[in-house]
Amino acid sequence: MSEKPPQRIVPLLDLRPGALPIPGESPQQPGLQTPAGWLADTRGRTLRDLRISVTDRCNFRCSYCMPKDVFTKDYPYLPHASLLTFEEITRIAGQFVAQGVQKIRLTGGEPLLRKNIEILVEQLAALRTPEGAALDLTLTTNGSLLTRKAAALKAAGLKRLTVSLDGLDDTVFRAMNDVDFPVQDVLDGIAAAQQAGLGPIKVNMVVKRGTNDQQILPMARHFRGTGIVLRFIEYMDVGATNGWRMDDVLPSADVVRLLQQELPLIALEASQPGETAQRWGYADAQGQHDPAAGEIGVISSVTQAFCSDCNRARLSTEGQLYLCLFASQGYNLRDLVRGQQTDAELASAIARIWSARTDRYSELRSAEGAAPPGDGKRRVEMSYIGG
Repeated sequence: MSEKPPQRIVPLLDLRPGALPIPGESPQQPGLQTPAGWLADTRGRTLRDLRISVTDRCNFRCSYCMPKDVFTKDYPYLPHASLLTFEEITRIAGQFVAQGVQKIRLTGGEPLLRKNIEILVEQLAALRTPEGAALDLTLTTNGSLLTRKAAALKAAGLKRLTVSLDGLDDTVFRAMNDVDFPVQDVLDGIAAAQQAGLGPIKVNMVVKRGTNDQQILPMARHFRGTGIVLRFIEYMDVGATNGWRMDDVLPSADVVRLLQQELPLIALEASQPGETAQRWGYADAQGQHDPAAGEIGVISSVTQAFCSDCNRARLSTEGQLYLCLFASQGYNLRDLVRGQQTDAELASAIARIWSARTDRYSELRSAEGAAPPGDGKRRVEMSYIGG
């Protein structure tokens, strides 16, 4: 009887080294201050976007995020007591909003696996900016549970959502999610979200050369004219488990050239500061953007760094605050909310953390020829911090 090959195990705790110390007071951030709704880091980048991971679990096993040989049935997921409660998440989010955050995105893992997620959506939807405006509240999902959840999410106050979908061909899609989940169920979920009034809906396709790049044109044809914005994302070197190689990356410029052969495109202006996607509108016969046909986006996370105006912070499932998708360590906010700290002290800590921010991983990688900086640190996993 032959021996089974050794299983590749990457324990989650190994991917989350100890938290960074929260910066102390400085001349720029002395003592407790009333949040002014405007924070800038060391490079002048303002805090506007908070992404909150609500679970480290997912029902898919996509190779670029949670490969099956690592995330097995015996994988040590976080115990429930370690997760931030909905009330803790809302309290932290409220202080971020006081400091200038205008957009909150719920992520995972797969956020719809978090029990009663609609309650959290309702709590976050009640938050208001210092000017009294409602938040841009959105969610990223693999779409597998949308048919059941879309109407309840809309009723709770969710405004829009993004669905991850890596191909229309059922064989390709089942291979990508690696749990034999049919593509039609995701398409049905998207239709349910549209019917519920969630929108605009975006569909994100991670493009991996030689795996699903043949799905680029079919995806564009399918979503053109539907009111859904399709975005193509370069395969990223997030974490340590996805076996990333530069050879697997299909540059966004190549994606645009491929689309242009059949579907003429015209470059569009960014819709907001810090936007990660470059926008391209479908052109009409006169070479002008045809709004009825819609647009696509490309996120060049590897070939074109967008660190210079990154305005995003990320809160993990257990309350670690990360200032970069490619970070190695975060700041422990859970201990602050579970301790005796007041809201003023929590807001002050957030201000000091962001004001000291220097992160620019993608710029450094680009400067080194698409090789990660050689600090030897293992970066946090996308399944833990969210996309």
